[in-house]
Amino acid sequence: MASLPRPDDSGSSPGAPGRGGPAATVQFGQHPPARRTLLHISDTHLLAGNVPLGGRFDTAANLTQTLIAAEATGIRPDAIVFTGDLTDLGEPEAYTALREAVEPVAERLGAPIVWLAGNHDERPALRRDLLGLEPTQEPVTGVWDLGGLRLVGLDSTVPGWHHGDVDSAQLEWLRDVLATPAPLGTILAIHHPPLPSHVPLFDILELRDQGRLAEVIAGTDVRAILAGHLHYSTSGTFAGVPVSVAAATCYTMNLARAAVDVNGMDAGQSFHLVHVYDDTITHAVVPVLQAPTADVFSAEWVERMSRLTPEQRLEAFSRKPH
Repeated sequence: MASLPRPDDSGSSPGAPGRGGPAATVQFGQHPPARRTLLHISDTHLLAGNVPLGGRFDTAANLTQTLIAAEATGIRPDAIVFTGDLTDLGEPEAYTALREAVEPVAERLGAPIVWLAGNHDERPALRRDLLGLEPTQEPVTGVWDLGGLRLVGLDSTVPGWHHGDVDSAQLEWLRDVLATPAPLGTILAIHHPPLPSHVPLFDILELRDQGRLAEVIAGTDVRAILAGHLHYSTSGTFAGVPVSVAAATCYTMNLARAAVDVNGMDAGQSFHLVHVYDDTITHAVVPVLQAPTADVFSAEWVERMSRLTPEQRLEAFSRKPH
């Protein structure tokens, strides 16, 4: 089974400066700071020459705005995970443009990039023009050790089709990988989510034979599954494992319509911040938009609160005014 190159351990220790923002070094509540943080982005759908997708969506501009918003959080993630449909037609120029847009941001954040294939991608071009690998039809898979957190990338694409599947060879490879637990557990990343959708078109293009994947991960240390494909944020469970689907950066699905009339809109783009704790994993949806924002809370406010005792913080912030 062909795998992507494994980067050096980029994991951060709990509360490591610079990797979680000002609050990450102070425990205000019952939970210590997150062990690891991932930036989850999906469905960029770039086109060569930045041709408008569907004649209306500027995918390059929307990706740029997403990356700007991600940097603005001040978080330095342990990895940036792209869950497929990196390009719309699998064009070599589109993969080059994607790399040129994302790599400088990843370098500034000090984070490795995890590229996964989606049904709109073409494995040979993705492997050659984005990953620097042989341009074959082998699945694009990988394993990353992020300081004890294991991230496993699966390839659910079916060459020549838009529905998803994970072939038998890949499932056996995954079984071998999961045979030994990781210190902080495992997160799986895949394009087609193993979840139902209330939108009929997505059920046609769903991940097939999901029971085979469920059998492989049952009883393992898999703690979460990251996915894309749907162009809207959603969540659920699969084989008892939480699944989190990130919306697209290119366009999203307007769910404020009858299911049979759901179509794309140039609004509602977002990405996810995945925080890995000892006993749970959270998936925060971060909208990409310009909107008036209050300035009640700030780094200075957090720093001031950090100088108080827990009892003083409760008195200052929790007690209702009389």
